[in-house]
Amino acid sequence: MINREIIRIKVVQLTYAYYQNGNKNIEAAEKELLFSLSKAYDLYNYLLALIVGITRESRRHLEVAQSRAKREGTEMPSQKFAYNRFALQLEENKMLNEFMETKKLNWDDEPEFLKKMYLQIIDSQIYQDYMASEEDDYDNDRELWRKLYRTLVQDNTDLDALLEEQSLYWNDDKEVVDTFVLKTIKRFEEKNQSKQELLPEYNSDEDKDYARKLFRATIMNADEYQHFMSEASRNWDFSRLAYMDIVIMQIAIAEMMTFPSIPISVTINEFVEMAKLYSTPRSGSYINGMLDAIARHLIETGRLLKHMDEKGEN
Repeated sequence: MINREIIRIKVVQLTYAYYQNGNKNIEAAEKELLFSLSKAYDLYNYLLALIVGITRESRRHLEVAQSRAKREGTEMPSQKFAYNRFALQLEENKMLNEFMETKKLNWDDEPEFLKKMYLQIIDSQIYQDYMASEEDDYDNDRELWRKLYRTLVQDNTDLDALLEEQSLYWNDDKEVVDTFVLKTIKRFEEKNQSKQELLPEYNSDEDKDYARKLFRATIMNADEYQHFMSEASRNWDFSRLAYMDIVIMQIAIAEMMTFPSIPISVTINEFVEMAKLYSTPRSGSYINGMLDAIARHLIETGRLLKHMDEKGEN
């Protein structure tokens, strides 16, 4: 699950913090990097478990409604949502339950939030259409939760506030993690029952090594990389760069120099997007030009053994 997009974001954040806090302990900073990456995986499981928490809340409301119906002799309420097949499968999922138990994570301490989410759901058109539909199968149940997640969980200010209270890392992670939760919902198959596999923490050991190597290269070669910036910035007003811009370019150069299999164009594009998120409004275009100039200069001087397209070449 933890891919290079998340890793680049974390390396930018932790490198900036490394220089700002004045501690300059690379071992401690690396541990903090890996810890912050693990928190993204915690959030992935926690958000999947939110579906289970809401489903259990719906069963509590169902029990109350059933008792009232018996007492008053009225029609029994539908169990369709409370016993949604996909949600039940997720509730029984072995990987999710083991992870939540190991990490001591649960939604039991957030009854008011679960109740609010449940009420928002039953008030939604998505829920109304689902309950009114005559289609009653696993695929329909799974699709309901994909729609609910995209509509009511993915962009939810109450949830954002709750997550921020629980972890300083989670608000920065949520937008990316949401995409993995939706991917997981789509991958579920009824035949797998409780053994359905969730996404692993890392896609491969290579990605975990990438995180360590990128961070260490950025810090340990900082003087050299900043010299490259100065050499290539004769036509740029280097002094006007925001400090975050320097950090982002330093990391981009580290990726160019350390990972021969990553194309220069990929590195530049990824860190230009990072600059748009974390630095000034003008940083994206400025960093794009700077990194292009730096890469060409390093290739021309024989210090970077990579191919780069000619300007204007597609």
